[in-house]
Amino acid sequence: MADAPAFDSLLTPVAWATADGRIEGSNAAFASWLGVSTRRLSGLPLAAFEHDGQVLAGVLTTEPSVAFVRLRRLPLAFPGSDAPRFADVSLSTRTDGGWLIEAHPVDEFPGDDPALALPAALSAALQGLAHELRNPLAGLKGAAQLLARRVGDEDSRELTALIESEVERLAALLDRLLSPAPSRPFEPLNIHAVLERVLRLAESDAGWAVRLGRDYDPSLPDITGDADRLTQALWNLVRNAIEAGAASVTLRTRAEHGLRIGDELFPLVLRLEIADDGRGVPETLTERIFLPLVSGRAEGSGLGLALAQQVAREHRGSLAYRSRPGHTVFTLLLPIAAAEDIREGARA
Repeated sequence: MADAPAFDSLLTPVAWATADGRIEGSNAAFASWLGVSTRRLSGLPLAAFEHDGQVLAGVLTTEPSVAFVRLRRLPLAFPGSDAPRFADVSLSTRTDGGWLIEAHPVDEFPGDDPALALPAALSAALQGLAHELRNPLAGLKGAAQLLARRVGDEDSRELTALIESEVERLAALLDRLLSPAPSRPFEPLNIHAVLERVLRLAESDAGWAVRLGRDYDPSLPDITGDADRLTQALWNLVRNAIEAGAASVTLRTRAEHGLRIGDELFPLVLRLEIADDGRGVPETLTERIFLPLVSGRAEGSGLGLALAQQVAREHRGSLAYRSRPGHTVFTLLLPIAAAEDIREGARA
C-alpha cells in the first residue's frame, strides 16, 4: 500500500488487508498491541484474529461492497493465543478493493448477551445486500404475474400466487433493512394459518423428499402478533430441519395453562413444536446455536436461528430446543393474551 509508511508514526493500531481479507501489513502499534512482530502478521487471514467468533468473516464475505463498518468491543488475538484483547474496530474499503483496519483498544468486554441484537457489521452488510436484491425481486414478481396469466389449472395458479406473496414478503423485509421503522401493530391471527403457509413453502422447497406432518390442537384461540414475522421465523426452523437431512418434520401445537416465560407468568400459552429426525445440532454449537453468524453448515449464513429467537422475543415468547441425532425439537412458546398486553410488551 503506497501510504503504508505514514501509519508507522501513529499510536493507533492500523493494519491493511487484501480484498479476500489477508493481512498485507501493519504499523508497529498494531503488532505491539497483539504482542507479535509485524513480520508474523503478514499473509494471515484477518478473520483468524477474532477470538471465538465469526463476525469478521461475515463482514469480509457477506457483502464486499460495504464501504465502512464499525464493530464494537471485538475480541482479537494472534491465532493460537488464549488471551484476547478487546477493541472497537473500524474497517473501510480501499480504492484497490482491499481493507483498512483500525483498532481502538477498550479496557474490557461488557458481557452483554450477543444474541439480543445482530452485530452492527451484519446490519451494515445486510443493508448493502438489500440494495442489490431489490431489482431481482421485482423481476421475479413480474415473471410470476406473467406466468399466472398463462396457466389454467388451480395448482399452478396457487404456486404462482405463492411466489408473488413470498416476493412481496421479502420486499417488505428489505424495506425494513433499508428504512427501519417501528414494528407494525400486532393483530389477531390464526397460528395454524401461519403454519399452513410455512408447510406450503416446505412442500415447494423439498417436494416429496420430506414427510411433513401436522399435529394441531384445533381448540386453540387466535393469538396476537405479526403473521409475516412469525412465518419468517417458523420457515427458518423448518428449513433448518430439511437442510439437516430430516426425512420427516412434524409441526405440533398445544395449549399450556399457567406457564412461565422468563419472569412472567401467563394464564394461557401456545406451545409450538417443530420436530424432525435429522442429524441434530452439533455438540460444538450447543451453547452458541442462537448467536448470529454461527452455523453448523459450511454454506450456512448463521442468521436463521438468531432471527427466529428475535421474533420470539418480539412476541414476549421464547425459543428453545433439545436435540440428539435422529430427534430434534425446537419449541416456541407464545403467550395467548389480550392484544393490548402483547403490543405493550413489544414496545418495551
